[in-house]
Amino acid sequence: MQAATASTLTALMAQVLDVLAEASGGDEALREVDRFRREIAGDSVFSIQQNVTTARDPADEIRLRRFFSSEGERYPVNGTKRKTLTPWTERLFVQGRVFVGEGAEVLASHFDDFERMRPHGLQSVINVPLLQGRLCYATFNVFGTRPRWLPQEVLGVRLLALAAARWVPAAPGLAHRFTDLSLPTRREA
Repeated sequence: MQAATASTLTALMAQVLDVLAEASGGDEALREVDRFRREIAGDSVFSIQQNVTTARDPADEIRLRRFFSSEGERYPVNGTKRKTLTPWTERLFVQGRVFVGEGAEVLASHFDDFERMRPHGLQSVINVPLLQGRLCYATFNVFGTRPRWLPQEVLGVRLLALAAARWVPAAPGLAHRFTDLSLPTRREA
């Protein structure tokens, strides 16, 4: 979507909502979300990471499992990783706020697996927390090959995340704790 206008984005998002209303299930809905993601974000990689942290996991860590991937060969579904307490995890999992990272240097400073992304030309990201109340139960992630996002691309990805959220369940027993913050130390679904 090269330099789309507000009216173009409005029409596209109306189409997203109509198509998703007709989806027969989560797989079909997320494939449609992926198709619209390509229209909004162009050359990019899309994933949804489900927060699968439980009370048995260490404090100040988030355990993530890939729930959906547009690049299943490179980034397979069910792949897992642990994230420690960083400004990135605080923004998404504590504050429940969107993270927009632009430039390879920014990605390298926030993603410990950036060296695996670098060969694919990824240099920008939009991470949208999927929330139940204040609990971030998943992240909707679009990594782009461009160094900067246009404002309408960021808005489009955020709206796609909201539309997709109903197809992404919270993991059973979801709970995480952060001990180094002044906010409440335990969040549960």
